Amino acid sequence: MASNTAETIVGAVVLAAAAGFIWFAAQATQYRSTGDQYPLYARFQSISGVTPGTDVRLAGVKVGTLSAIELDPETYQAIAMVSIDSAVQIPDDADIKVTSDGLLGNSYLEITAGGSPFMMEPGDEFFLTQGSVSLINLLMKFVTQDNETAE
Repeated sequence: MASNTAETIVGAVVLAAAAGFIWFAAQATQYRSTGDQYPLYARFQSISGVTPGTDVRLAGVKVGTLSAIELDPETYQAIAMVSIDSAVQIPDDADIKVTSDGLLGNSYLEITAGGSPFMMEPGDEFFLTQGSVSLINLLMKFVTQDNETAE
């Protein structure tokens, strides 16, 4: 009988530790339910480097996540849906761009707030966007431009 009591206590400790790890993970990742967010949309020529779940930041602070990416079959642009925390209001003249943490850092979406007194409503679209920039393409432009000036 003492063995069953000990096993029950050890099992309860293991379950409590698992619950603690889940709580810690939720706090560390700043988990928020999707019920307190609203959708905004943006069109990009290139959105490579980001995937659904990528951070959306404003002034370096995470304010949402990239929810979905689709291809517009008519314009061949990427349509990104971002979910913004409902406590954060975005001016309607804000822009959004794909950027990264340093040269080899992770890519994320950065919102730069504008000065408009009017705020975006759920379902609105960013009109000012900047897609991702390919480092290889930049280097190739630099190399070919350097060769042209040398001739």
